[in-house]
Amino acid sequence: MKVIKPCCYISRAEIESKAVNVLTRVQAKLTRSLKWPIDAGFIAEHLGLDMDCGYIPPDEQGAIAAMIMPTESRIVINENSLKLAKGFEASSIAHEIGHWELHINQNAVAQVKKLQNRGLETSIEPFLCRSLSSKQGIEWQAQYFSGCLLMPQFKLQEECRGRNLTNWKHLYAMKDEFGVTISNLTTRLQSLGMIYIPENSKQIYPGDVAPGLQK
Repeated sequence: MKVIKPCCYISRAEIESKAVNVLTRVQAKLTRSLKWPIDAGFIAEHLGLDMDCGYIPPDEQGAIAAMIMPTESRIVINENSLKLAKGFEASSIAHEIGHWELHINQNAVAQVKKLQNRGLETSIEPFLCRSLSSKQGIEWQAQYFSGCLLMPQFKLQEECRGRNLTNWKHLYAMKDEFGVTISNLTTRLQSLGMIYIPENSKQIYPGDVAPGLQK
């Protein structure tokens, strides 16, 4: 039985909507308001996902950042990922939540669990995430979801008030408030057309295009 949905196009607006829906569902279970930086592990647990950390060896295709065991409803973060920049762990967990929400057929997972409870053997491969930098396909979708979950538009707009988005000092302060990496933040702001940073440059321009340049 397949628990992974076929790869298909999902618009940015739909991904954003699904991320906000997750925040809304979790908020509905709480007696207090969600606070930023968002604790991605806390969100995962409220979605019924267990968290684990351990060594995940690389395979012939390279390093593996994290994985989901769908029928165990468990996210495993590679302990090597924890040695990376602060904020990477939150991004990794939010990325896995993205796969859970966008790419895993949770009805099929429930059916597999029923079969397993009846003693029938089923073999479901873990969902591996090799790189958070992938710019295509389901990895891009999960990473975009991660940015939407940790930095939803309504919260970004609130935090941007009074800030100079072309000033790195202001951006570094914001990335600490959101608990993400500076790369996560600048990618998110660029995807929303709020800033533009030319490739291999540290110059930040307001809006989605640099003066004199066409995207």
